[in-house]
Formats: sequence, structure tokens, C-alpha cells
Amino acid sequence: MSLSKRVIETLIDLVEIKLSCIEVYDREDKREITGLERCRQELQNLLQGTGGAANAVVAFPAELKGGSRAAV
Repeated sequence: MSLSKRVIETLIDLVEIKLSCIEVYDREDKREITGLERCRQELQNLLQGTGGAANAVVAFPAELKGGSRAAV
């Protein structure tokens, strides 16, 4: 599955927002933080191109006049 750079950046932002909102009360909360940190690292690896060929990042389609996107 391929994701655009914009989508990966948005996912990283969402993960970081979630991480900033979590308060640790028990082991389950700590487990969730660990999973989110792992997720953030994997997304950053994809963005930096170290995710491997199977996890290619595709360019986001350029917008045309009038705000509509190019057909893919």
C-alpha cells in the first residue's frame, strides 16, 4: 500500500496529538503510549525513505485550476 507524503505527515501529527493527550494511570495506558511511539517511528521511517521498497511513498497529485485534483 502506498501513502502520499501529505498523508504520512498528517498521520504523524495525529499520533503526536494523541500522545500529548494521554495520561498514564496503569499498564494499559503505558502499552498504548508504547504502541503510539512505535507507530510514530514507523511513519517517520516511511517519510525518510527507510521503510523499504514495499512501503513506498507516492507523490500527492497536484491541484488543477479551480481547486479540483488531477485524475489518478
